[in-house]
Order: sequence, then C-alpha cells, then structure tokens
Amino acid sequence: MSRDNIFALRHDKVGQFRFDDEVAQVFPDMISRSVPGYASILSVIEQLAARYVTAGSNVYDLGCSLGAATFLMRQQAPRDAVIHAVDNSAAMMTRLQQRLSEEPAEQRCPVQLHQCDIRDLPMQNASLIVLNFTLQFIPEQDRSQLLKACYQAMQPGAALVLSEKVCYQDPAQQHHLTELHLDFKRACGYSEMEISQKRTSLENTLIPESIETHCGRLRDVGFASAFPWFQCFNFVSMLALKPDE
Repeated sequence: MSRDNIFALRHDKVGQFRFDDEVAQVFPDMISRSVPGYASILSVIEQLAARYVTAGSNVYDLGCSLGAATFLMRQQAPRDAVIHAVDNSAAMMTRLQQRLSEEPAEQRCPVQLHQCDIRDLPMQNASLIVLNFTLQFIPEQDRSQLLKACYQAMQPGAALVLSEKVCYQDPAQQHHLTELHLDFKRACGYSEMEISQKRTSLENTLIPESIETHCGRLRDVGFASAFPWFQCFNFVSMLALKPDE
C-alpha cells in the first residue's frame, strides 16, 4: 500500500480535491488514516450483503473508488447476482479494472464497471445499494433526487447503506468531535500542514449534513426506516430499509 504524502509539502496554492491518479495511488492509505472506523464499516457491509442480496438481483456500489466494498460484497452475493461498481473517476476505474482482472472469477458473481456520474446511472431490481462516503460529494440540491432514484430501483425489503461525514448544530459538540477527529489523524501520522492543506482542498467539495437531515431525507423519499448503526466521532453509517410488500 502506497503511503499518502500528497499534502506533505507546502503548496503555494491548494487546489480543489480531485479523485485523480495521484489520489488513486494512495487511496487505501488515505481513507484508512482519515476516516475512523472505516474498516469496521466495510466489514459490516459484507455482513449486510449476506443478509440482503438476493438471487438474480442487482447490487450497486455508488462511488466505489477502488472497490473495497464491491470485493467484500462479492464474497457474499449469490453467483447469479450482479454487482455494479460505479465511479466517475477514470483513475479509480482503471485501477479497479486491473484488480478485477487479477481476481479469480470462479464461484463469484459478475462485477460490471460503470465510469459515469452516479446521478446518470439507470438502476433496477436492486437488493442492496451502498453509498459509502459518496453522497457528501454530491451537490446538496441533487441529493434527494438521487436517493429517490435509488428507492425506486430497489426491491421490496431491500437495504441502502449511507455512510457520511456529518455535522452538528450544537457548536460544542461539533468542536469536540472535530478535535477528536484531528487527534485521530495526528495519531495516524499526518502533520499539521497536511491536515490544514487537505482541509482547504476539501472546502466546498465535501459538504456534510446532520444525521437528522440524512435520516429525514431517507424517510421523505419513502424508506420505512432509516437509522444510524455506526458512529466514530463525526463519521456515521446509516441503514435505510424499503418496506416489504
């Protein structure tokens, strides 16, 4: 695993964060050192795949990056299911395609790659949809429509996993959880300059919302229940369930 040193040197001008080849090269290290609890979330996504993915259905990993969730869900999905790994980053998709070509395909369901904006992807017959730290990069005005499209594409009883960095209305709570997250990044080896420059890079790109906003939106588009199942500092994963018919 290549180590993330993207912001280790001082930049005269810090540009907008992009999921380009430089980021793709170090992404596994970057996300594990930036998102507390990331490995735990992935582990439970695999468990959820075992519970919810049905024979002959589609599974969507929206904003799949290098396919960490895709490969784990593939371990549990029936062979006649299809996993659709979707990302608009050419660099991520190139690396994911390479890894897939190196994986033994026997006894596993197929994985179809889609390099496109997740808002433009037609979806249907879904038993499980995963947005693992993806919605936060979608413009706020488009989030309800995307989740509505997900809901309409899902089978009765299907599940949606939504993992996000969140924010809080209470200034004290926001401050303390932010400081704890910064302590986590320091403990993972990031310098103050790296932390500062990455924060600047993500401004106006990653837009967090509250847990209440996320769960309310999920219920508004039709989900029977929507609730957080995991939290570490200001990182949360939620589960939304479509009603059985």
